[in-house]
Amino acid sequence: MHHKLRELAKIATGLVIADALTGAWLASTGLLPISFFGITFTQTAILPGIIFDSVLAILLAHYGWGIKLPVRTLRERTMLRVIGTLLAIVAIGHWSRIAFGTDIVIDGWLFPVWLSWFAVIITTYLSYVSFHFSLKRHH
Repeated sequence: MHHKLRELAKIATGLVIADALTGAWLASTGLLPISFFGITFTQTAILPGIIFDSVLAILLAHYGWGIKLPVRTLRERTMLRVIGTLLAIVAIGHWSRIAFGTDIVIDGWLFPVWLSWFAVIITTYLSYVSFHFSLKRHH
């Protein structure tokens, strides 16, 4: 299972980097605003997206290439617990948004509910995996 998760993280790293580069390209070419799957991307929404993609790419790259599984050091365990906690908070936020019908508006852009469902699945799973590997003992 460790090998499959690492390979998945490597693929996801590439996709996230491609997304960030696409955002940067769109911002530099003057093609914005542009609509894609009912979401309108504006010039002001690109920078937060690139920052988010950068942080996510670093996290995924660490999962894919940097972290040695099973985790052996206290530092790695602590890092995984912090990441797991942050991802759990994001997942709870999206669950709350879905349950209570709250709107999320980022820089004038209404975050679609279907994107929250996607975010819930990804963040819940990544949070679970982070805690799973931080608590797993090597014999």
